[in-house]
Amino acid sequence: MAEEKNTFSGEEQDIIIGRNSVAEALRSGREIDTLYIAKGDRSGSIGLIIGLARERNAAVKEIDRRKLDAMCGGANHQGVAAKVAAHGYSSVDDILAAAQEKGEQAFVIICDEIEDPHNLGAIIRTADACGAHGVIIPKRRGVSLTYAVGKASAGALEYVPVARVTNLASAIDDLKQKGFWIYAADMGGTPWNEQDYSGKVALVIGSEGRGISRLVKEKCDFTVSLPMKGKINSLNASVAAGILMYEVIKNR
Repeated sequence: MAEEKNTFSGEEQDIIIGRNSVAEALRSGREIDTLYIAKGDRSGSIGLIIGLARERNAAVKEIDRRKLDAMCGGANHQGVAAKVAAHGYSSVDDILAAAQEKGEQAFVIICDEIEDPHNLGAIIRTADACGAHGVIIPKRRGVSLTYAVGKASAGALEYVPVARVTNLASAIDDLKQKGFWIYAADMGGTPWNEQDYSGKVALVIGSEGRGISRLVKEKCDFTVSLPMKGKINSLNASVAAGILMYEVIKNR
């Protein structure tokens, strides 16, 4: 049966299906966010495609064939599909170089397992508005640069570099070696408006449900908190991030 070379577009993602189509997209250098392989399928060119994906630093996920069928709208995917990123990723070094070119102390936002694309998009939008130099997200356990993220950013994704790293804790260690102070947005810390934010700043925003992971929080130098006067004990991640980003800018 001939391979269907279709791309399925939706609000959240753009999916390329079929072995030849996915392989050519990888060879061309197109920004592939995630490669999906039908569980248990390693026949034919699958191994080659997985190798190409890993060379391009794309995440590789093995999923149930029925889920892959649904993702591809029932089309003939031949056990392979790839989700295309809405925008290319930068490196952490790119972000730091941009701050240096502007003659400014670097200010980055670290998103620890943010899962809601609208939250990530809103954080990127506010990062652009307040002059932050970039956003760092994990390669796994968090939303990537889907089309929903791009839409929620209202165009800011074109201007704010986003770096995707394999290990956030290691990335924080690297930032510390470069002179950064790391601030965790969490409960039980210094009031947000009493903290000194001078120097190079990395602000860590935790996931919507679990907050900042234990290992990442242990790497942080300070914890800053927003007052909670009502019945609810936490703010939406992007709202908290916005308040704190502007407090950092005010102090600088």
